[in-house]
Amino acid sequence: MGFFFVSVTSQASADRLAGMSKVEFIALMAMLMALNALAIDIMLPGLQQIGAALGVENENHRQYVVSAYLFGFGFAQLAYGPISDRFGRRRPMLTGLAIYVISSLAVVAVPSFSGLLVLRFIQGIGSAAMRVITISIVRDIYGGRAMAEVMSLIMMVFMVVPVIAPGTGQLILFFGEWHLIFAFMAVIAAAVAIWMYVRLPETLHPEDMRPFTVNSVLGGFRIVLTNRVALCYTIASMFIFGALFGFINSAQQVYVGIYGLGAWFAAAFAAVAVFMAFSSFVNARLVGRFGMRRLSHASLLGFMGITFLWLLVQVFGPQPMPFPLFLAFFALAMFQFGWIGSNFNSLAMEPLGHVAGTASSVLGFMGTIGGGVIGAMIGQAFDGTALPMVAGFFTVSVIGLVFVLIGEKGRLFHAQNAPV
Repeated sequence: MGFFFVSVTSQASADRLAGMSKVEFIALMAMLMALNALAIDIMLPGLQQIGAALGVENENHRQYVVSAYLFGFGFAQLAYGPISDRFGRRRPMLTGLAIYVISSLAVVAVPSFSGLLVLRFIQGIGSAAMRVITISIVRDIYGGRAMAEVMSLIMMVFMVVPVIAPGTGQLILFFGEWHLIFAFMAVIAAAVAIWMYVRLPETLHPEDMRPFTVNSVLGGFRIVLTNRVALCYTIASMFIFGALFGFINSAQQVYVGIYGLGAWFAAAFAAVAVFMAFSSFVNARLVGRFGMRRLSHASLLGFMGITFLWLLVQVFGPQPMPFPLFLAFFALAMFQFGWIGSNFNSLAMEPLGHVAGTASSVLGFMGTIGGGVIGAMIGQAFDGTALPMVAGFFTVSVIGLVFVLIGEKGRLFHAQNAPV
């Protein structure tokens, strides 16, 4: 794997990692980020069992297990950024990991669906540290195309989780019941916490620490929210991620309810995730040559074109759409998504390196809460067909393009944006 890192290696970044290799650094960052995906994807096969065990009669209400986590995850990001800019990256990250582990273990004894939702919200609060601070750590070490390349490699490893997590959850259900899924999450998070504690040094330089005062925090937020490029790419990402959250919310209903896949649900979910992982790998290989804007703009247009064609077939074709055709459309759309996610995030963070923690928290909050609300709307619109989901995909792609055009002053594909 050493040839992956030629373009992102520098003596300065190596010094800041205190001997940790690039391979290990990317693997650890990917595992920290992957705990977020694990908290969602591993339980999807068990939603039906969770609903039955806790007396949830409306099948759309089972989606709240995902939504409660996302809202805790989103709101907590506002706090972790300023805190990590003041106290460094390590202590807030380890605190978040501890919250994640404890809340996961507490679910094992939860007596009601409402109690489960509260604990999922708390689990999201802990998980927010992994999202905000991981990106801040990467920004501490890298910038520009090097950051986009590293983030693509992190996302490539991160995308392995949706490939294996549903199957892992299904395997756990073969040998036990749904509480064991949460115990498994606690064990994995504890192992990652130990790895980080032993190996990762503090990456925030003392001179970059910001005071943790109301004026300082509001000032950091003002810097983020008044930067046109950062704000527009964040809003565009929010809508695109809303499509992904919408699918996650209704995946079990689509795959099992419409297409009757049963235990094959995990395999179908993994098949699409493989395309996303491969897309992130390709992006990492190409972004240094072509740049973040050219790749992400092309993929956004591709996402919009594919979902428009998908919508036409969904409306005017046979009902339900043949499953191989549905899966082909979905995989092609998610391949584009793999180029959009890491590049849009890097473009939003690029002008904000001097307030990386606060920037990551504000951008993460907007993306997660906004995307979670959009995804919940798409998921709750489920009517026994895939039409609400497909229509939602096309709609968010159009809105995302509008905000990219605003951020880039109407220009696409140029290698370097004009000063903000």
